[in-house]
Amino acid sequence: MLSPNDQVSEQTAFPGVRTRVWRNGVLEREDFPFELVSDYLEEPDCLVWADLCAPDEQTLAQLAEELCLDPHAVEDAASPHERPKATRYATHLFLSTYALRAGTGDDVLDVTHVSAFCMARAFVTIRLDDGFDLAPLLERWDDNSDLMQYGPRALEHGLLDLIVDQYFEAIQSFDEEIEGIEGALFEDTTRSMKTVQVRTYEIRKALVKARRVILPMREVVNTVMRRATTSDHATELTPYFEDLYDHVLRAAEWTEALRDMVSSIFETNMALADSRLNMIMKKLTSWAAIIAVPTAVTGYFGQNVPYPGFADEWGFLLSVALIVIISGLLYLTFKRKEWL
Repeated sequence: MLSPNDQVSEQTAFPGVRTRVWRNGVLEREDFPFELVSDYLEEPDCLVWADLCAPDEQTLAQLAEELCLDPHAVEDAASPHERPKATRYATHLFLSTYALRAGTGDDVLDVTHVSAFCMARAFVTIRLDDGFDLAPLLERWDDNSDLMQYGPRALEHGLLDLIVDQYFEAIQSFDEEIEGIEGALFEDTTRSMKTVQVRTYEIRKALVKARRVILPMREVVNTVMRRATTSDHATELTPYFEDLYDHVLRAAEWTEALRDMVSSIFETNMALADSRLNMIMKKLTSWAAIIAVPTAVTGYFGQNVPYPGFADEWGFLLSVALIVIISGLLYLTFKRKEWL
């Protein structure tokens, strides 16, 4: 077995791994080979974190063997469609969560599966892709370095707190976009109507996806909070997890409110489409009535029978005058009724 102080080859069995170790709450070393994790865990004053990005089956099998993880939890960590949950095992707590990020282009919402194993003196995260950036997480841990003395629960709180904060960022972007859609909702252009319909449908789908991720997080955080309050540092960590739980509730409520707003926009847009169709029908009917006047007058005077002014210039002028006067009266009447 290798000692943490021994020289270790850069060729590690766990490619793409990030590691850190704290000793008595102070950061001691980072980016060391994963094979040293079990050695550090034998030292009671060490707290170890490791991250694996997009690991293959062989890597996960070695991970489970190295840290004695439950095979069912490891299988769930490799699944891209696992439901957010917190499951207690004999030696560790398994977390299955999803990080959200407002997408660009056709992808309205980017979702990344992030799993975590919380043990007595170790915290291991597994990401299925690089959609979840570790830099803000490491920065958050560094900013709250005084919490490292409380063990892996502090790392656990930092991860969940960052994920929940990203929920707010994604939801905020949807909220701002919905406000823009509301502004374009009453623009009377065909292009605007189509844009509103397409974008509203995309945001509606994204909010449904976000809801599936955020709502179960309430139970996840609640389970973690109960476990934290029964640990050795219950008094110190309880306010942090209570605040985290409150943030999850706010994110869930905000998501529900936006879903209702999007549904309202969708229904309003359909109602406006019906209203625009009625206005078009009114205009067509009004113009048809106006056009019918010269058709009737010219048709009447076009009969092959004598009539006042027949074959005379004043008869032609009379017919023109009738067309102009009656059509003008109909136009003014329809305009007053707002049919035109």
